[in-house]
Formats: sequence, structure tokens, C-alpha cells
Amino acid sequence: MSSQTEEFTIGVEEEYQIIDPTTRELSSCVEQILPKAQKALGSEVEPEAQQSQIEIGTPICRTLADVRSELVRLRYEVIAAAAKDGKQIAAAGTHPFSHWDEQQITPKERYQDLMRDYQQLTRELVIFGCHVHVGISDRSTAIHVMNRTRIWLSPLLALAASSPFWLGTDTGYASYRTEIWNRWPISGVPLIFKSLTDYEVLVQALMETKSVAEATKIYWDVRLSERFPTIEFRVTDVCQTIDEAVMVAGLVRALARTCYLEAMSDKPFPAVRHELVRVAHWRAARYGLEEDLIDLSTMRAVPARQMVENFLTFVRPSLEEYGEWDEVSSLVHTTMQFGNGATRQREIYKRTGRLSDVVDLIVQETAKG
Repeated sequence: MSSQTEEFTIGVEEEYQIIDPTTRELSSCVEQILPKAQKALGSEVEPEAQQSQIEIGTPICRTLADVRSELVRLRYEVIAAAAKDGKQIAAAGTHPFSHWDEQQITPKERYQDLMRDYQQLTRELVIFGCHVHVGISDRSTAIHVMNRTRIWLSPLLALAASSPFWLGTDTGYASYRTEIWNRWPISGVPLIFKSLTDYEVLVQALMETKSVAEATKIYWDVRLSERFPTIEFRVTDVCQTIDEAVMVAGLVRALARTCYLEAMSDKPFPAVRHELVRVAHWRAARYGLEEDLIDLSTMRAVPARQMVENFLTFVRPSLEEYGEWDEVSSLVHTTMQFGNGATRQREIYKRTGRLSDVVDLIVQETAKG
């Protein structure tokens, strides 16, 4: 099998905050905004678990230029629909100060089921992520690709971190959304699977033990999609800017293709213990780009910027194959120079001392480009 067998298409899903521009609080008014957005976007825009959330999903994209143009279009239309209702749209992993107990669960069966099963975890699920789908149609191969991506997910998380604040407090984390999400029982990075059968046996066991109602409710950071012939990467906060979202999409596709080529040649890869993968993710969520991260390919703590450069080196051949090296590497280096979303939020709060200014920054960056 050659790399030409798979197209490695890209699809991006982003979850946005609905903001009251007067109070800068989250506003549970998706039912008013959604019909206006769907008039322009149809099924490309949907509700999410909380009524103060709204989600978009791009069509199938084959280039990063496609990803960029679709995100520009989708963000524009959602922002315009919200404006008609006197609201704003913000893209960040958490809201800086709105409280979870003031939010309303969306009255949709799927989300009501989550509320029934997970109770307080669902009430506090006021978080916003980015999911990137990469087209790999052969599920047996996709399992081996998924296994190999595990050790490279933490630099993605560090680059896209945009959730330092929670309930009006600086949490000390770059991605506090990650810590909230990791409390869920079927979350985080999965273990290594020997085969597709091994994977399917586990999924079946989870359903038979009533641990999950269906496979779509397995929420690992990287998983096989049950709706599309893709691997779905769910590890990052939603990106504040379109540039950052394009960066993440490009890195994710290059990672999937690189791991695919290694799997096809049966190249050995480090079967890293789950405990080490978890702590590597914790460090990425805690420090973002500010301190050492863990390079699981060498089992060393290294400065975050070196870890990101190691990641770029790993995926560079695939980025060059798609003609995307210059764009993606430039976006990565810009992020390292000026900071991820978490850094930029903290910088404005340090200057003004007002979390309302942090919300304004997020709103402005969401619409940028």
C-alpha cells in the first residue's frame, strides 16, 4: 500500500462561545442565533451541550487554503448571525469568568443523556475545543496510525492552548480545558491497540458494560470517527485565530500522513507507557510553551520550543510534500514568538487587570482575518 491510497482530506470542527457584549458573560441564546446561522450555513452549524455554545464544521477540505477559506466563511456567518441578536462570538477553550451554574444544557436528547449519566461533570462542561478529521478510509491501518500519533500530541496541545482562566481565576494552566475534560471516564489519550479487532473488542465491552451507550461517546484525544472514514484529533482547545486553526490543521494532517508512511513500512515506534503519555499531556496543559515539555521519543524533558522544533522536524517531509512547509512552519514560529492564546490572554490581563478586556481580546481575535 502506498501513501497515494489515502487522500488525507481535512475537516475542522470548532466550538464557539456566545457572548453578551454588555456584560461579557456567556449568553445561553443559541436557540435564537442558530436559525439565523443555519439560514446561511445549513447543517454546517449546530448546537452543542450548553446553550451558550455553537459549533461549526467545515466541508471536506483537500488543502490548507480550503481550510482557511472555509473557516473565514463559517466564522463570518456565525458572527453575523450572533450580531443580529445583539451577541458576539468568541473562540477560546474556556470563558474567563462566566460560571458553569449559570449555563443551560441544550434540550437535545444526546445532551440530556449526558446530563443524566454524568451529572455534575456535564454541568461543568463549559469548554470549547477544536476537532480535526483526517481522511484515512482503511480502519485497520488507521489504528496503527493512531498508535503512532500518541507521543506527538502534547506539542499540538501546547501550541493551541487558550484556556488559562476559569471562574474568574488564573488557574496557572495554559489549557485548563484539558484538565476539566480529563475528568471524564472515557477521555485522554488511548492505549495502544494491537489491531482493529483489539479496538473493536474494547468498544464492544464498553457498550456491553453500559460504560458508554454508543461508540460516538468515546471521547479520546485521538479516535476513529464513527461518522466519517477519518481519524479524529480532539486534543486541542479551540484556537483564537484562524491562523492558529490553520496551523493546527496542517500539523495534524502532516502527523497523520507521517505516521501512516511509517506504519506502511512497519517502522518500529516507541510503545510508551500510558503513565508517561498522561504526564506529557499534563505538562503541555500546565505550561503551554513556557516551560519544559516531555519528548516521549527520547524520554527527556526539553524546553517547549525545542519540543515543537522536534515535532516540526518529524512532520516536515509531509508538509513539504503538500507544499505547506513554509506556511505552517511560519505560523508555528509566529506562535512561539508572540505566544499562544493563553499567553496573549494573560498579557492583556496583566496590563489592565480586567477580565472583560480578555473577553474583548478573544472576540477581536476570533474575527481576525
